[in-house]
Amino acid sequence: MVEGPLAKGQLVLHLQGWREYATPAAAECRPLGDTLPDPVAHLAQGSAAYGALTRLTQVHAGDTVFVTGAAGAVGSLAGQIARLLGAARVIGSTGSPDKARRLRGELGYDATVLRGAGPIDGQLAEAAPDGIDVVLDTVGGEQLTAAVRAANRGARFALVGALDGQLSPDRAGGSAPAVLDTYRLLTRGITIAGYNGADHPEVESEWETRFGDWLRTGRIHFPRTPLRGIERAPEALPLLIAGRSFGAAVVEL
Repeated sequence: MVEGPLAKGQLVLHLQGWREYATPAAAECRPLGDTLPDPVAHLAQGSAAYGALTRLTQVHAGDTVFVTGAAGAVGSLAGQIARLLGAARVIGSTGSPDKARRLRGELGYDATVLRGAGPIDGQLAEAAPDGIDVVLDTVGGEQLTAAVRAANRGARFALVGALDGQLSPDRAGGSAPAVLDTYRLLTRGITIAGYNGADHPEVESEWETRFGDWLRTGRIHFPRTPLRGIERAPEALPLLIAGRSFGAAVVEL
């Protein structure tokens, strides 16, 4: 946020929601420079994925990385980030055959796990025959359970979401239970940690700088599903919940 007046025409970020006109105080605005080549890139949700993969799991060259919810706003960037950090094999999960094809064809995923197409354990064994070294989990539930079973010694898990519980009609969004093989966690030396951006305040600017460089050189893409017009803003969240978007859902005014 900023103190003092802002220059006329200056691009800023505010939290007053979708609207054509807003009147926030200067202190409620964050000036946006030219670090990113396109203003819409400021809406990308890659900061959490980047922070989790660099601070919690520390992706190593040659790692096999599994991203759950890979076609979502976070997951669609996570796989690309993992590759740029040195991952040798990147696997993503999704619930749509079309999204699975796009993950492989557009975002460079080596293999996909399709929710509802058979046991996750068997699909992971086929996609990662040598096991998994890093997991970035946005879903939880049975996918997290299966990932622990497929994890190699010393595997690192970063939890950045719990959509299996948050979107469950049986819960109010405040819990997301999952069954984990704690014996395997213990004997394999597997670590699991939740990522909270507030614990890593330096990540946002670091991510923005690297994201801008990667965008300019074409090494990363920002997948998004546009909804044109302020009148379509109410559709954005249901679109995400129903799994009908690819990447971020962006309302264009």
